[in-house]
Amino acid sequence: MPTYDYKCDSCGYRFEEFQSMTAKPLSICPKCGKQVHRLISAGNGFLFKGSGFYITDYRSESYKKGMAQESKSTKPETKSKSSNVKPAKSATVSNMA
Repeated sequence: MPTYDYKCDSCGYRFEEFQSMTAKPLSICPKCGKQVHRLISAGNGFLFKGSGFYITDYRSESYKKGMAQESKSTKPETKSKSSNVKPAKSATVSNMA
């Protein structure tokens, strides 16, 4: 069951109400007895932990074997060293006046 946010039009009182999705929205402020409106909220996020929630946990065995073969066949590239390259010198200008 979700929690809904409400705000009173008259006194500005804000409160939360734990209601089922099929329940009618509240219309009376518990503080002053005047009209309230249900607010739109961003909702809650979900945090999935543990095995079974990642896309790789649901992959077929043939996909996993193909990925293992692909990772074995690709070799990391080695950088070539060139000893003839020297850094460029920067020219400095001085004004003597």
